[in-house]
Amino acid sequence: MVIVMKNQLQLRLLRRKIWASFGRFVAIVLIIMLGVLLFVGIKSSGPDLYHNATNFLKAQKARDIQIISSTGLTDQDLKLAKKVTGAQVEGSEFVYGTTTKNSDTIQVFSYRRSAQLNQLKLTKGRLPKQTSELVLDDLARKQGYQLGQTIKIANRQLRRQTYQIVGFAISPQFVNKATRGTSNVGDGTIDYFAYTNQANFKASVYSQISIRFAKLQSLNSYGTAYQDKSEQKVKQLKQAFKGRAKQRDQELKATALKSINQQQALLNTAKKQLAAAKQQVSAASQGQMTTTPKITAQETKLKQAQAKIDAAKAKVAELTPTTFYYNERSDLPGFTDYGNLAERIAAIANVFPLIFFLIAILITFTTITRMVEEERTQIGTLKALGYTRWEIAQNYLLYALLAAVLGIIIGVIVGTNTLPQIVVSMMQTQYSYPPSPVGYDWPTIAIAIALSLFATLGAVVYVLTRQLHEKPAALMLPKAPKAGKRILLERFTPLWRRLSFNRKVSYRNLFRFKSRMWMGILGIAGGTGLILTGFGIRDSIDYSGQTQFKQIIQYQATISRKSDQQSAEQATKILTDDGQYRRHLPVDLQMVKLTKGKQTVDEVSQYVTDQPVKLRQYIKLSQALPKDGAILSQKAAQLLDVKKGDTVQVQDANHHRYKVKVSGITENYAGHFIYLQQAYYQHLRPEQYAATTWLTKLKPQTKSQEKKLARRLLGTKEVVNVAYMSTQIDAVDQQTASLRPIVLIFIVLSGLLSFVVLYNLTNINVSERIRELSTIKVLGFFDNEVTMYIVRENIVLTLFGIIVGLGFGNLLTLFILHQAETSVMVFPLIISATGYLTAIVMTILFTVIVMVVTHFHLKHVDMIEALKANE
Repeated sequence: MVIVMKNQLQLRLLRRKIWASFGRFVAIVLIIMLGVLLFVGIKSSGPDLYHNATNFLKAQKARDIQIISSTGLTDQDLKLAKKVTGAQVEGSEFVYGTTTKNSDTIQVFSYRRSAQLNQLKLTKGRLPKQTSELVLDDLARKQGYQLGQTIKIANRQLRRQTYQIVGFAISPQFVNKATRGTSNVGDGTIDYFAYTNQANFKASVYSQISIRFAKLQSLNSYGTAYQDKSEQKVKQLKQAFKGRAKQRDQELKATALKSINQQQALLNTAKKQLAAAKQQVSAASQGQMTTTPKITAQETKLKQAQAKIDAAKAKVAELTPTTFYYNERSDLPGFTDYGNLAERIAAIANVFPLIFFLIAILITFTTITRMVEEERTQIGTLKALGYTRWEIAQNYLLYALLAAVLGIIIGVIVGTNTLPQIVVSMMQTQYSYPPSPVGYDWPTIAIAIALSLFATLGAVVYVLTRQLHEKPAALMLPKAPKAGKRILLERFTPLWRRLSFNRKVSYRNLFRFKSRMWMGILGIAGGTGLILTGFGIRDSIDYSGQTQFKQIIQYQATISRKSDQQSAEQATKILTDDGQYRRHLPVDLQMVKLTKGKQTVDEVSQYVTDQPVKLRQYIKLSQALPKDGAILSQKAAQLLDVKKGDTVQVQDANHHRYKVKVSGITENYAGHFIYLQQAYYQHLRPEQYAATTWLTKLKPQTKSQEKKLARRLLGTKEVVNVAYMSTQIDAVDQQTASLRPIVLIFIVLSGLLSFVVLYNLTNINVSERIRELSTIKVLGFFDNEVTMYIVRENIVLTLFGIIVGLGFGNLLTLFILHQAETSVMVFPLIISATGYLTAIVMTILFTVIVMVVTHFHLKHVDMIEALKANE
């Protein structure tokens, strides 16, 4: 009976405690909820992005490795690929063609119903059944193509040119919705892909071999485990294909020579017949006439035929050696960009939400601690009535547990079902991976639960452990007020004398309760810093892309020629006659690998020029190009741990190695670059300089103008590729735009946390000093004066909090950007004036709102009730 009564009393006290300070209870729930929501939601976004990609690639049976040969692939190559353990192998054809109506470049793939790999995902219509049908890229549907429409594709390697569109689809071979790769026809870029019946292809060899390994499908395609295993499979394939290139060359030569030898045999027979005819004519004429016009004509024809056969034999001897290329998933158009963006989001998620949550925990811990300390009289009374320590603690533990559980449940559900979906849907506008069902990230949720319970239950246990060791008589007395003492400001007598009484009281109270002061400053600084960090992430990432492609790289296109010795008269004339052309600079551009010690940087763009002064008009460099050294981009220098004066080893595409002195390091934010003068380069690599790339400056162009110019240049057969910087700028802009919703979420939630923290700290301050406030109210202070008694302290705390918060925001932004950097990207610390202004204004606005709420609360304080106390 006594136990039941005690339990009923505890429950009644719990209800009263919640209703009596409902605002504080809600504030605790909100703080926990916001912390859990952002922590779980954003932390889950990275795994969800990888999960969606892995599920899509697995469902569509995307290839792990692709083999392409410069001379085509045969059934023998399929057999070799199948020798690798666990390999599922398929061969297919593709060609590049252009539409006759609007000159779109289309990569046409062969379609077989029996095919298992690289399966299409239909978005509309159906798959092709007849040879006259094709399935087109879903991107084309968004650009105006329709079902039932007839499309004409010009390519001699196809048996037919005209097709009917029967469906639209997305393909696992094209991850980015806007990027389809490059080609050597049209304007140099692929606009769309298409699939049509395999019978439409004239080729007797495969264009590619796709290989899939079942054991790799459970791994994250962007994870290091998958990449390591994929590279192992590539090594096994290379081992299986060892010697195959020479064998393939012999096959091609044998096939070509077989036909030539047959023609030679026929020609030899014709020569014998002609010789016999000449003998007959000579015998008939008794040596007077050995030839006739007919015989002369035949001799001429035979000589011409022999010349053709000799030329054909020479061509066979000069056949380009077979080269096999092994492409992994990371080589798919847009695949790496998606991984880099997901990695960047995950890196940001590893820092920002954690800091956010720690601030929430700090405020929650303080709130719970002070709540328990306020009720020391009630604790002493219960202890005097015979309640055990556990029975007393239950009431506060239940209060803390209830607030924590509500905050955790709401935070987990809302965070898991909203933030990852926002991030995924944002990525869907740029990438082909469809969303998968919502999954709860239980390890992250477990961390959030542990931290939330520590902030609530931990605070209760911490305070009660101290309180319950005191005697009931001591607990039932109000806690002795902290002794006052002179503060530093009082030592500046001229200034102190000019302060009003109310101001002196406020400043003394601030320094008298230092823990309250620091908690207020830290809480406000945390909110301000988080808001500023959101803007800093946005501004810094946006600045790196804009600076790289608009300030550092100052040319608008690169034009690649076939050979440095080949005439480029047509291409030059087309370029100079174009109204948008300004000027161009020929350079030797190739991809190299840099090494220093054990450190290696791949895919470094090496620029070699014989006009170093002009190069700086096309690329912004930190210094003039040295005569006996190279200039290296900053990220490559950082990865290699290279300083000015050091030496690095360069390895070119032909595996030739040479050492280069680093004479300077230049600002750069995307990619790796190294710049050399021609004379220095030829000293290292004699006779290797070939200025086959033109860095081209153009006036602003539309996309159609770019396409038109590229098409005309490629049509000369002197140019092999035209690449516009606008394409890369668009890609950077898309990635920056993809991060903006996340940054907006950070800013909004940080602002909300800042407001709740301000309100909560003010509420604690008022509740702790309610007797003091009631006393000055009884003494005749007006309502506005009573409010300012508290608000004046808040204003000072807010000002200091803003100052500390701005510094904290800069440090946090710098740390997050460092975590978000990739091996090819650098993000400088850039925060716009808008970011600073918004963070300051939002914090001040929240302070004003809290001031207004506090004012109305203090106007309705029951002074008599507040002044009651057991002395």
